[in-house]
Amino acid sequence: MVVIGAGQAGLSAAYHLRRRGFAPFDGFVVLDADQAPGGAWAHRAPSLRMATVHGFHDLPDFELPPADPGAPAREVVPGYFAAYEARHALPVVRPVRVSTVHSTGDRLLVESTAGSWSARALINATGTWTRPFLPHYPGHFAGRQLHYADYRGPASFAGQKVAVVGGGASAIQLLAELGEVAETVWVTRREPAFRDGPFSPEAGRAAVALVEERVRQGLPVRSVVSVTGLGPSVALQRARELGVLQRHPMFDHLTEHGIAWGTEEVEVDAIIWATGFRPEVSHLTPLGLREPGGGIRLDGTQAVADPRVHLVGYGPSASTIGANRAGRAAVNGIVKLIGTPVLQPG
Repeated sequence: MVVIGAGQAGLSAAYHLRRRGFAPFDGFVVLDADQAPGGAWAHRAPSLRMATVHGFHDLPDFELPPADPGAPAREVVPGYFAAYEARHALPVVRPVRVSTVHSTGDRLLVESTAGSWSARALINATGTWTRPFLPHYPGHFAGRQLHYADYRGPASFAGQKVAVVGGGASAIQLLAELGEVAETVWVTRREPAFRDGPFSPEAGRAAVALVEERVRQGLPVRSVVSVTGLGPSVALQRARELGVLQRHPMFDHLTEHGIAWGTEEVEVDAIIWATGFRPEVSHLTPLGLREPGGGIRLDGTQAVADPRVHLVGYGPSASTIGANRAGRAAVNGIVKLIGTPVLQPG
């Protein structure tokens, strides 16, 4: 068994593999591309504090220890992941970057920078952080442009005018931080949907079901947030206090000095694209999992085109609580397919 990725979904899957009797290294291995534990959290902006993290759920059988709300999330969560790997003696090998996965008869050949592994089944938990999405708009902007993945805090934008593009939680974080030191222009494709009050379990299940339906149809995935709306958060409250939530419709082209709607131009010093991410599944291309609609059709976490492959942290499970559940579901599916290892006495 091979698990690719040691973020929340990969660690959850690894925990459940151990729990179901798969021996570390002999029975399964986790291949992680990063130098150290933490997954995408290790790459978040230093300015993202635990108080402003948009929801986090503990990994199974080990709670996140109490943390200073002002502590950087990129330090706290990777530290927690490292402790989790050690606590459960998970067989994580890093840094290992998987290049391709091929089918070789009844097994899968996982090729990587550290050699090859032959596996009866595979759990793909590579997430989305390494594939930031940058939409194309005509024109040329001479100023600074970056994706949210490359944002490192508001200090370098002090005194500037910054366009923030995107309508999700990441955009709200940017507005709350940049609004303290810069002038902002908020641009989104759709009118933002703000959700006041708690999000009921029923509404949550309905939102996840909408994302799951796209996955079942083999269509490109949408984020859960795209159908739940923007709920209450520390960042949203701060953005409201700063008065930076005046949304503008999407511009139609870039200019040398800014953004424009027809002949109307707004000059800005920088553009930050908080336009989301796409799943990193290019290494699975040789398996032919993609449907004509452009996505990978799943039955739960199992790829319909190859039942030996499970995707976690993909589509409806691309959240910390969803990743936990998907890790367990994937392992249950693999046990059903290949059986439970025979445990030796002693």
